[in-house]
Amino acid sequence: MRKVILDTNIILDVILIRKPFYNDASKILLAIDNKQIRAFITANSVTDIYYILRKSIGKENARIKLKNILNVIGILDTDSVIIFDALYSGWDDFEDAVQGYSALYNDIDCIITRNLQDYKHIENIEIASANEFANNYLQT
Repeated sequence: MRKVILDTNIILDVILIRKPFYNDASKILLAIDNKQIRAFITANSVTDIYYILRKSIGKENARIKLKNILNVIGILDTDSVIIFDALYSGWDDFEDAVQGYSALYNDIDCIITRNLQDYKHIENIEIASANEFANNYLQT
Protein backbone atom coordinates (compact mmCIF):
# COMPACT_ATOMS: atom_id res chain seq x y z
CA MET A 1 0.00 0.00 0.00
CA ARG A 2 1.37 3.40 -0.99
CA LYS A 3 2.16 5.87 1.78
CA VAL A 4 1.52 9.52 1.02
CA ILE A 5 1.80 12.89 2.70
CA LEU A 6 -1.05 15.25 1.97
CA ASP A 7 -0.02 18.86 1.72
CA THR A 8 -2.08 21.31 3.76
CA ASN A 9 -3.88 22.61 0.69
CA ILE A 10 -5.27 19.16 -0.17
CA ILE A 11 -6.90 18.83 3.27
CA LEU A 12 -8.30 22.36 3.08
CA ASP A 13 -9.63 21.78 -0.43
CA VAL A 14 -11.76 18.92 0.88
CA ILE A 15 -12.91 20.42 4.17
CA LEU A 16 -13.71 23.85 2.74
CA ILE A 17 -15.02 22.45 -0.58
CA ARG A 18 -12.72 24.78 -2.51
CA LYS A 19 -13.55 24.81 -6.20
CA PRO A 20 -12.16 23.73 -8.62
CA PHE A 21 -9.85 21.60 -6.43
CA TYR A 22 -12.45 19.79 -4.33
CA ASN A 23 -13.26 16.98 -6.77
CA ASP A 24 -9.67 15.80 -7.17
CA ALA A 25 -8.87 16.14 -3.47
CA SER A 26 -12.02 14.26 -2.48
CA LYS A 27 -10.88 11.29 -4.64
CA ILE A 28 -7.80 11.05 -2.45
CA LEU A 29 -9.89 11.06 0.74
CA LEU A 30 -12.17 8.39 -0.70
CA ALA A 31 -9.12 6.24 -1.48
CA ILE A 32 -8.00 6.63 2.13
CA ASP A 33 -11.44 5.56 3.37
CA ASN A 34 -11.32 2.57 1.00
CA LYS A 35 -7.86 1.58 2.32
CA GLN A 36 -6.20 2.00 -1.09
CA ILE A 37 -3.52 4.29 0.38
CA ARG A 38 -2.18 5.28 3.80
CA ALA A 39 -2.11 9.03 4.22
CA PHE A 40 -0.33 11.29 6.66
CA ILE A 41 0.16 14.94 7.41
CA THR A 42 3.03 16.43 9.34
CA ALA A 43 2.53 17.63 12.89
CA ASN A 44 3.10 21.24 11.88
CA SER A 45 0.39 20.94 9.22
CA VAL A 46 -2.17 20.20 11.93
CA THR A 47 -1.72 23.65 13.46
CA ASP A 48 -1.73 25.34 10.05
CA ILE A 49 -4.95 23.57 9.06
CA TYR A 50 -6.62 24.46 12.36
CA TYR A 51 -5.58 28.10 12.08
CA ILE A 52 -7.03 28.46 8.57
CA LEU A 53 -10.20 26.53 9.43
CA ARG A 54 -10.77 28.60 12.58
CA LYS A 55 -10.70 31.78 10.54
CA SER A 56 -13.04 30.30 7.91
CA ILE A 57 -15.58 28.28 9.89
CA GLY A 58 -15.06 29.16 13.55
CA LYS A 59 -13.25 27.50 16.43
CA GLU A 60 -15.73 24.74 17.28
CA ASN A 61 -16.36 23.72 13.67
CA ALA A 62 -12.61 23.76 13.03
CA ARG A 63 -12.06 21.34 15.93
CA ILE A 64 -14.82 19.03 14.72
CA LYS A 65 -13.54 18.96 11.13
CA LEU A 66 -9.96 18.44 12.27
CA LYS A 67 -10.93 15.57 14.59
CA ASN A 68 -12.86 13.91 11.76
CA ILE A 69 -10.01 14.15 9.28
CA LEU A 70 -7.47 12.91 11.83
CA ASN A 71 -9.55 9.78 12.35
CA VAL A 72 -8.46 8.60 8.89
CA ILE A 73 -5.15 10.42 8.33
CA GLY A 74 -2.05 9.78 10.43
CA ILE A 75 0.22 12.43 11.89
CA LEU A 76 3.96 12.18 11.34
CA ASP A 77 6.15 13.31 14.19
CA THR A 78 8.31 16.33 13.53
CA ASP A 79 11.47 15.91 15.56
CA SER A 80 14.57 18.05 15.93
CA VAL A 81 16.45 16.15 13.19
CA ILE A 82 13.75 17.00 10.66
CA ILE A 83 13.57 20.63 11.83
CA PHE A 84 17.33 21.17 11.63
CA ASP A 85 17.63 19.41 8.27
CA ALA A 86 14.83 21.63 6.96
CA LEU A 87 16.47 24.76 8.40
CA TYR A 88 19.81 23.98 6.78
CA SER A 89 18.35 22.65 3.54
CA GLY A 90 18.31 25.92 1.61
CA TRP A 91 14.70 25.43 0.53
CA ASP A 92 12.81 28.68 0.04
CA ASP A 93 9.77 27.49 2.00
CA PHE A 94 10.50 26.11 5.47
CA GLU A 95 7.12 24.33 5.78
CA ASP A 96 7.71 22.50 2.51
CA ALA A 97 11.19 21.53 3.66
CA VAL A 98 9.75 20.07 6.87
CA GLN A 99 7.28 18.03 4.82
CA GLY A 100 10.03 16.94 2.43
CA TYR A 101 12.31 15.73 5.20
CA SER A 102 9.39 14.10 7.00
CA ALA A 103 8.71 12.19 3.80
CA LEU A 104 12.35 11.11 3.51
CA TYR A 105 12.61 9.91 7.11
CA ASN A 106 9.28 8.08 7.08
CA ASP A 107 9.57 6.10 3.83
CA ILE A 108 6.81 8.06 2.13
CA ASP A 109 6.16 7.20 -1.51
CA CYS A 110 4.54 10.44 -2.63
CA ILE A 111 3.69 13.97 -1.54
CA ILE A 112 0.33 15.07 -2.90
CA THR A 113 0.14 18.83 -3.37
CA ARG A 114 -1.11 21.59 -5.62
CA ASN A 115 2.31 23.25 -5.48
CA LEU A 116 4.50 20.76 -7.34
CA GLN A 117 7.31 23.25 -7.91
CA ASP A 118 7.74 23.71 -4.14
CA TYR A 119 9.23 20.23 -3.87
CA LYS A 120 11.73 20.40 -6.74
CA HIS A 121 14.61 19.81 -4.29
CA ILE A 122 13.45 16.39 -3.17
CA GLU A 123 14.75 13.19 -4.72
CA ASN A 124 13.43 9.63 -4.58
CA ILE A 125 9.92 10.72 -3.58
CA GLU A 126 7.22 11.29 -6.14
CA ILE A 127 5.47 14.66 -6.13
CA ALA A 128 1.98 14.65 -7.64
CA SER A 129 -1.17 16.70 -7.81
CA ALA A 130 -4.34 15.09 -6.50
CA ASN A 131 -5.51 14.65 -10.09
CA GLU A 132 -2.25 13.03 -11.24
CA PHE A 133 -2.18 10.69 -8.26
CA ALA A 134 -5.84 9.68 -8.69
CA ASN A 135 -5.38 9.00 -12.42
CA ASN A 136 -2.14 7.05 -11.98
CA TYR A 137 -2.75 5.01 -8.83
CA LEU A 138 -6.36 4.84 -7.76
CA GLN A 139 -8.96 2.34 -8.83
CA THR A 140 -12.14 4.07 -9.89
